[in-house]
Amino acid sequence: MPTYTGISSEAFRHPLDQQAEQALRSVPGFDLVARKFVEFLYERPQFVYLMGNSIKVGPRQYSTIYGLFRECVRDLDIHPEPALFVSQNPQVNSYALGQEHPYIVVNAGLLDLFGEPEIRTVFAQELGHIKCGHTILMQMGIWAMNAASMLNEVTLGLGNFVSSGLIYAFYEWRRKAELSSDRAALLVIDDLNTVMRTMMKVSGGSAKYAHECSLDEFIRQSESYEELDQEAINQIYKFLLYNGANNLLLSHPFPVERIRYLREWATSAEYHRIRQGNYQQARAEGTVEVPSETPVDQVTVLQRQIKELQQEIDRIKSQSKKSEY
Repeated sequence: MPTYTGISSEAFRHPLDQQAEQALRSVPGFDLVARKFVEFLYERPQFVYLMGNSIKVGPRQYSTIYGLFRECVRDLDIHPEPALFVSQNPQVNSYALGQEHPYIVVNAGLLDLFGEPEIRTVFAQELGHIKCGHTILMQMGIWAMNAASMLNEVTLGLGNFVSSGLIYAFYEWRRKAELSSDRAALLVIDDLNTVMRTMMKVSGGSAKYAHECSLDEFIRQSESYEELDQEAINQIYKFLLYNGANNLLLSHPFPVERIRYLREWATSAEYHRIRQGNYQQARAEGTVEVPSETPVDQVTVLQRQIKELQQEIDRIKSQSKKSEY
């Protein structure tokens, strides 16, 4: 497998990912959400939860899986090595989060369905997110949605961010970010069919009937999906499906679309230059630039923030009671 020593994420990051992130940062409310996100330390409790409720992979715990993971970390030249967890969940899924201490979580259901080539593909995709600095934005989007829902969009001063389009911008960027992680997977795996087969299995793979699935047919399905755009009404339906028509905003592009983008890149001069070792070298990888406090005792800071949050909740409750009289 190829190793890309010193590679920068800018070498393979998809232009649509970059454009969507720029658009996201320009949406009213982004700076507010960024500040509140930093204040409430989303990352640490998630890590604590995983340490208490999943299996941390290492040399003596899922050793085969750990070996595959370390190879992918080496090939994308990621330092330091992120943590890897296996969660007891039958859903075929994985994700990467964390900024100061990034980590990847794969569900047991994914390990049961995939062979080693597909597992490597998933690792490379998630490591691509970490390499591109996607994880902090992903966490911000999750945190903003949860904060608005739990506190009725007012307690933290986030009352208007949904109407401003911030949530839609987060999801639009999130979908485009997957195109960059797919490129990272192709670079590491060095086999387009393996990456596409992984996407097919995510779409509807079965361990029992895997021998009856055809990648060629799935590619043809992808082409047929693209041909639907010849009718304008289908383009509208696609837009609506991505943006809440089923009461659910989609965080990933449809696999048939991801295949199309990846097949195009696999034949590009850019991809072949990188494969030959001609790529942009890494500098300080971009992260979300938000104002933060000078590091002090984190426990003290967190206690103060929780106290302030409770005071704000009490204030709102008090106002609500007064308005009832």
